Amino acid sequence: MNVAFNCLLEEYKTPFGCVMENQPCSLTVKVPDYYAVSGVDVILTTDTAYGMQVSFELTDTQDGYQIYKTQFSLPRCGLYFYHFRCQGAQGPFQVYRCGETDTSINQGDLWQLTCYPRDFHTPKAYAGAVMYQIFPDRFFRSGSCDLTDKLQPYWVHENWDDTPHYLPNEHGEVMNNDFFGGNLRGIREKLPYLKRMHVDVIYLNPISMAFSNHRYDTADYMRPDPMLGTEEDFSALCADAHKLGMKVILDGVFSHTGSNSVYFDRNHIFGHGAVSDPNSPYRSWFDFQEYPNRYTSWWGIDTLPCVNEMDPAFLEHIITGENSVIAHWMKLGADGFRLDVADELPDDFIALFRQRLKELNPEALLLGEVWEDASNKISYGARRKYFSHGELDSVMNYPFRSAILSFLAHPDANSFRANIMSVVEHYPQEVLHCLMNSLSTHDTPRILTLLGDSFDGSKQEKANRFLSEDAKRWAVRRECAAAALQFTLPGMPCIYYGDEAGLEGFEDPFNRRCFPWGRELTSLQTAYESLSRIKEKYAALKQGHITFENPNHHVIHFIRTLNGQRIHTFVNGGSDPMSLPITGQLLFQSHVNMEKRLLHLEPWGVAIILE
Repeated sequence: MNVAFNCLLEEYKTPFGCVMENQPCSLTVKVPDYYAVSGVDVILTTDTAYGMQVSFELTDTQDGYQIYKTQFSLPRCGLYFYHFRCQGAQGPFQVYRCGETDTSINQGDLWQLTCYPRDFHTPKAYAGAVMYQIFPDRFFRSGSCDLTDKLQPYWVHENWDDTPHYLPNEHGEVMNNDFFGGNLRGIREKLPYLKRMHVDVIYLNPISMAFSNHRYDTADYMRPDPMLGTEEDFSALCADAHKLGMKVILDGVFSHTGSNSVYFDRNHIFGHGAVSDPNSPYRSWFDFQEYPNRYTSWWGIDTLPCVNEMDPAFLEHIITGENSVIAHWMKLGADGFRLDVADELPDDFIALFRQRLKELNPEALLLGEVWEDASNKISYGARRKYFSHGELDSVMNYPFRSAILSFLAHPDANSFRANIMSVVEHYPQEVLHCLMNSLSTHDTPRILTLLGDSFDGSKQEKANRFLSEDAKRWAVRRECAAAALQFTLPGMPCIYYGDEAGLEGFEDPFNRRCFPWGRELTSLQTAYESLSRIKEKYAALKQGHITFENPNHHVIHFIRTLNGQRIHTFVNGGSDPMSLPITGQLLFQSHVNMEKRLLHLEPWGVAIILE
């Protein structure tokens, strides 16, 4: 018999997961009689010198255990780690976490407890919303734009179905200056399609003026890229989206600018940048080791000079000024921002950004790009305060994506549950329900390609490599299973444009092909539309609790519950069919055979059932 403590069960810990500052937290520990314990303490520590020690009271004995209980509250926000110290007959010993639910003596892991601000709240409209990510140059082109001020050189593909250019030039540089002409009016024209897909939130990759097609090399934060259109085009897009009940979120790139920009001006185009003018008002933004040729750049890429985010002039331009970048785009109709490489932005910058954003619109969303567990993230030697200090409403939820892909590669329902519940435990509930859950992004291969082809050849070989019909059929079946998990787990499912249409592609730039209008894979599109509809309709899928029941090692079964509404998700990752009784309304099915009151899930079959 081990010391019994399972932080995932209310029997041992309430509330589940995180706590607010000064919120009572109750713990129960069961110690076997044979340890002859005379006292138990919980030891809470932080990365700083601050910590707490709280004593338990012996409240009962049953079934060979002594039952110890305590209640405490944390007076200050932060990320805490805890374990237990017991006073045994032979001296004190420590109790640590072992795996997901067990304990071990004198060695093991610490439990985690996030304490976040009592006044922290996320905007309600985003809980369980359906998000759609658009790479603007590749979604849809409507009419033409005035390219007078488009940064040179660039070229535009004549064929919408071309493969994006990927070969280096004679200097060995990949220029990323080939365009397809997708624009803001094109997105606006396709709003009815997005509404039909039950989209609530449109997330746009960068739209500010830039040299490259990806536009992460900002040239002017204050204006749209000429290839995309004008401020009026953006305002019209936002206005029409709002009429249809949709929000528009922009990509904010604030850790660096482009070298060919108003601010840096390495190419001497604009006239008052840090390089072209030694007295430039932007000079203090950048870190020059040897002016003007040696400077700090993002990951050593000299076309992306890093900025000093806490420089007063930069803060005024981006955040604090009356006509700052935030104020400018919010006035034009934006509903929030996704912060690119959030772990490379100082916490103080993010906190100031959030403060100004919420002053302009308390219901605006602030989402950060974080690839790991954001609750305990350490970057550049510092523990990040995204949740412990209420900085971000949401993050890109790559841990859920990893859990889904891992299950699809090596079906293990127990491992899947553990990976999901780790995030559920570590994140504040309001954050959990508006996490950005993606299967593909502009930084990852397309989900269909990942599930259908493990090829690892050269870029030249990948450029024109597509799935065979047999491989595509199997990949589509598995993508339906992945999407069912994506849409029924807590958070905002985010469709990367074209995933629902069967778009393929390895890594950048092949994952950024143009949307295949008129050539969509309609069976997959219909599945996404159905999943979006039930996500929109059922409150349990938006903000419900999640619990797992695993029928067997290869079958995922979890339940979302809210106010008496119970929705079951089943995914069969085994090689044999799995049968289960129909005990309610079948909301969604893929590769399922029905026989009277039985469902037979084929391999990678899916059933979503309202009990």
